[in-house]
Amino acid sequence: MDEELLQRQAPQALEAEQSVLGSMLIDERCVPDVVGMLQPDDFYLRQNREIYETMYEMFSYSEVIDPVTVLDKMRARGVYNEESSTKYLMQLMEITPTAANVKRYAQIVHDKALLRSLSEAASGIVETVYEGVGTAQEILEAAEKRIYALRRGNTNESLEHIGTVLLKVFDRLKELSESGSDISGLSTGLRDLDKFINGLNRSDLVLLAARPGMGKTSMALNVALNVAKKNPQKTVAFFSLEMSKEQLVTRLISNESFVDNKKLVTGQLSMEEWSKIGIAATALSQTDIRVDDNPSLSVAEMNAKCRRLDNLCLVIIDYLQLMVSAGGRTYSGENRQQVVSDISRSLKIMAKELNVPVLCLSQLSRANESRQDKRPLLSDLRESGAIEQDADEVMFLYREDYYNKDTPEQNVAECIVAKNRHGETGTVKLQWLPQFTTFADREWRHDEG
Repeated sequence: MDEELLQRQAPQALEAEQSVLGSMLIDERCVPDVVGMLQPDDFYLRQNREIYETMYEMFSYSEVIDPVTVLDKMRARGVYNEESSTKYLMQLMEITPTAANVKRYAQIVHDKALLRSLSEAASGIVETVYEGVGTAQEILEAAEKRIYALRRGNTNESLEHIGTVLLKVFDRLKELSESGSDISGLSTGLRDLDKFINGLNRSDLVLLAARPGMGKTSMALNVALNVAKKNPQKTVAFFSLEMSKEQLVTRLISNESFVDNKKLVTGQLSMEEWSKIGIAATALSQTDIRVDDNPSLSVAEMNAKCRRLDNLCLVIIDYLQLMVSAGGRTYSGENRQQVVSDISRSLKIMAKELNVPVLCLSQLSRANESRQDKRPLLSDLRESGAIEQDADEVMFLYREDYYNKDTPEQNVAECIVAKNRHGETGTVKLQWLPQFTTFADREWRHDEG
């Protein structure tokens, strides 16, 4: 098998390489298009690569490109062959059907170069595996980085003309106008919070942080359920690194049926409550919420799973401190600050690539416990300065009755918007419904009779 692999010819398209060069020689106007798509190393044949390098350099210095000037430049660079260079350039122009298809030729060359790079990366990974240097997790991380670097480097259209962007903006404005909504993003189901943050917007990384027991998972489930119900043709992906799928769905049933969560945990239900959860289950089954409770997923693995979902509209991750790096290192490892920095940057990239909001939950340090006012601050994001920088919104949950049992504001939660790229910062008060482990707008009432 190894001998067969060695004998295989590397992916290449020599005719396409020649047609690219011929097009550039025939019509100088196509040179910028090609330079924007191809690097010299994308050419497999050395002779073709040297010619392209010559024209690439000439383009960089705004020099005129035609057969005569290119041959002269090749002489100056020491890549001119007296016997073959002139003849070969003439041949390139003769065999090129038309310069009008140069982008298609260039795409073929680029694809073959990408396949060669992938083959080289795979060979390097195999070699590293057999050398046995480093742990399996370290080798896995190195392999993922090599493949991810190839994928990220495969984007040629990062620069767009403002006219193209304007069309996208107008399409988005038309979509918003026709929706009749007064917010641009997905509704959280909490009207006051929606108005403050303008909903959950595409490509945004939203951080929801709190001390344990404040209800951040409940808030995330609130949001997931509301988005899924209002967008039945769309998919919500929920990655739970702490709670099992069954625990999450039990909470969703309580949320939807208004049956006390404690009764669902014990199974002590009346006939009426059984009826309520039956109706709730029917409603939930009509939503497209996907739950993954694998506790050792990396951002790259989450990204790969989400890419396979056709109608994804929201990603929720519970929670940051339980996430692992690409190589399997956890947040609690030796270099925690670097790990969380890598994770946060990857999360923001994922939000942009998927073009959906990513809501990530986070624990807070104990710093607020020593203050008289225990409301969270951005500085409480211990070792998480990177995610504060990468996040588009940072929100904290706080309940005074958690610390002060005698407070008049029983079951009142504060959602503190500490960072907001879509508006101002401030505090939104919400109603906390502990029996249903859910949040609601302050004016919400439920008749339990």
